Amino acid sequence: MEQDKTTISNSTSVALATKVKDYFQLIKFTLSFMVVFSTVVSYLLATNYRNPLDILLLFLGGMCITGSANTINQITEKDTDALMKRTASRPVASGRMSVNEATAFAVITGVLGLAIMYFRFNWQSSLIGLVSLFLYGFIYTPLKKVNSIAVLVGAFPGAFPCLIGWVAAFYNSDVLWIGGWILFGIQFLWQFPHFWAIAWVAHQDYSKAGFKLLPSDKGPTKFTAVQTIMYSLLMVPVGFLPYVVKFIPNDNGQGYHSMCGIVSMWIVLACNLWMVFVSVRLYINMDVKSARKVMFSSYFYLAVVLLALLADRIH
Repeated sequence: MEQDKTTISNSTSVALATKVKDYFQLIKFTLSFMVVFSTVVSYLLATNYRNPLDILLLFLGGMCITGSANTINQITEKDTDALMKRTASRPVASGRMSVNEATAFAVITGVLGLAIMYFRFNWQSSLIGLVSLFLYGFIYTPLKKVNSIAVLVGAFPGAFPCLIGWVAAFYNSDVLWIGGWILFGIQFLWQFPHFWAIAWVAHQDYSKAGFKLLPSDKGPTKFTAVQTIMYSLLMVPVGFLPYVVKFIPNDNGQGYHSMCGIVSMWIVLACNLWMVFVSVRLYINMDVKSARKVMFSSYFYLAVVLLALLADRIH
């Protein structure tokens, strides 16, 4: 009898662990964490007021909104996900989770995330969150099979987290919105070399699923590499904006200061030049290895740039 109870208990634990793992997969936790990371850092860049509860709720709200969008994405793409090796094991695509369950999860997390932003912070940040969720889940996702312009459309919800974080702290002054738009611009441009590198590496899988994410209909071509270089170059002047644009009033009421100091400016410049370098290497080599280097460099780029800006801001 005791053994039966132990067996049932163990089975229940395994089933629960599996279900939790499925939900983590459903919200694409690693991707969502990176997105919400930019929201939290933008919030911290915007204000000296750092209530740990607010930071925790901002993280939770952001994870719910992003997780809801990613869930909608997996519901919509369940059939195509099943065709690709790297996505076939996702909960809905594999059949481990029903569409109804995933839909309920998307609704609950989406409403909860937007409610947190509205009631704890402000309606502006909640509205931007709603627009971001709608663009990603209902415009970008189906557009991926139609035209590569989907990458441009997807870059907006991909960059809105920076604006959400900033607006959550500063919402009642048009001047103070400038900082959010600067961070938005950095993350907006970053997404093009980032996504095109991913699409290059996963081209065969994406083609099998009917996704059109590269700027050329012919797949990984010199044109794609040139586009990657172009957007990496555009990131260089935008990277100077957190230092050169002075828009935050000084404490003494005299004049304005910029978001960050000269140290972060040099770090951001170095990161931008590195992105240009790896993009040029992709143009020269035209291979998956070089595309993978662009992809991994882009991951490190975002983390290093945001943390450098934050460290310089705190200093």
